[in-house]
Amino acid sequence: MKDKPSAGFPLTGFCLFFVFCLFFTITKAQVFSPAVEDSAKLVRLREKYQQQYQVQISQLPSQYKKDLVEVYQQRWKNIQQKFDKKELSTDAAAQEYLNRLVGIIRQGNPALPADFACYFSRSAVPNAEYIGEGIILFNMGLFERLDNEGQAAFVLCHEMAHFLLHHSENSMQRYVETINSEEVQASLHKIKGSDYHKREQLQSLVKGLTFDSRRHSRDHEAQADSMAVELMRHTSFSVNCALTALTVLDNIDKDSLDVASILPAMFNAPEYPFRKKWLMHDEGLLGGHAKITNEEMADSLKTHPDCEKRILILEKLMKGWTQSTASRFVVDSIYFVTLRNQFRYEAIEYAYISENYSESLFLALVLLQTRPHDMYLIAQVGKLLNSIYAAQKSHVLSKVTNLPSPGYPANYNLLLQFIQNLYLEDLAAISYYYLKQYQATMDQYAPYRNVYQQSEKLVKN
Repeated sequence: MKDKPSAGFPLTGFCLFFVFCLFFTITKAQVFSPAVEDSAKLVRLREKYQQQYQVQISQLPSQYKKDLVEVYQQRWKNIQQKFDKKELSTDAAAQEYLNRLVGIIRQGNPALPADFACYFSRSAVPNAEYIGEGIILFNMGLFERLDNEGQAAFVLCHEMAHFLLHHSENSMQRYVETINSEEVQASLHKIKGSDYHKREQLQSLVKGLTFDSRRHSRDHEAQADSMAVELMRHTSFSVNCALTALTVLDNIDKDSLDVASILPAMFNAPEYPFRKKWLMHDEGLLGGHAKITNEEMADSLKTHPDCEKRILILEKLMKGWTQSTASRFVVDSIYFVTLRNQFRYEAIEYAYISENYSESLFLALVLLQTRPHDMYLIAQVGKLLNSIYAAQKSHVLSKVTNLPSPGYPANYNLLLQFIQNLYLEDLAAISYYYLKQYQATMDQYAPYRNVYQQSEKLVKN
């Protein structure tokens, strides 16, 4: 006896419906959603470090104390901004993973002090830094460019070395002593007593005296590298990852996005074709993006200069070293990859909420090249174009987008020029027709639907 077909969908129809539901569920699960922000945690951390800063100020030596207080205030202001701008990630899972990485380093180096902590920064800048008050920041923009946990461990050890060697504090002390030296004070007295060109003389004097607590000298970088591999040597992280990390850093500023071909391909709707003039350089904007031609100067502008020299120093130092256990992954290789992927999106989102629309757009375009059907990225591009429209209409475009500059990569400059060249009607039409092509496949995705409806209103204005 044959079974009767079940009521409702025919068998083939049910299978198709099931497959559609499964596909929709998987697709929905894969769409990026920003980590929930814990504002209360940021407030608690800020209060903790502010109290710590005030204690440190009260304990500064009496000699040149007024000037020392000023530079420590400058450093604290930078730290304070990190909290005010909500740059520190409060994602509990990501923080736990970072703590585990640090824990492996501490386990191999039990003499490490307890008065420092590491946090992920949501910044897209491919960097990490010790910012003072025992705070080490590991930018998402750097973490997502690394290949393994060993490289991440080297970055952490490098910043721990800056903390342990008191590079920031020593630089501040040296700066204060220099400006109070007899030589500098005599020069200031001479300038004050001169009749002409006081301003030019003063500028010339202070040119070599300006202090930035966030930057380390090249000597400091080499010292931090050396201590970093010594710390790694006592862990199960392979010290060879230090060399590959520096190779990554040496190439991290390379300009790989071909904006000249990407923009015409993305924004060339039949109803509103792409126009070549949108990519034309404005010679009035910093000389049409003058390029840095001097090789030495170009290297100095890199996020991480002197990497080739630093590699040679470490190779010499590490010659003959052996480790009983050495691995590129120690904590969790799967979560490392997951986190690296997540951070690519988090950096885009953070640039947007920080009102750096040009950076957010550039980062989204980069990721779209390998994920052309990503719903978050497509909606984000439309959201950014609409936000740029609103800024231009309110005459505040310069506050949310960068202007072309010789210090930026060529392709980022071209994107900036593109933004500057667009009229309001261009922005509205580009956003609308770009989003329109995805209406049939993405209308169930609420962020897309909202931004598409907004663009539709703009183009009809």
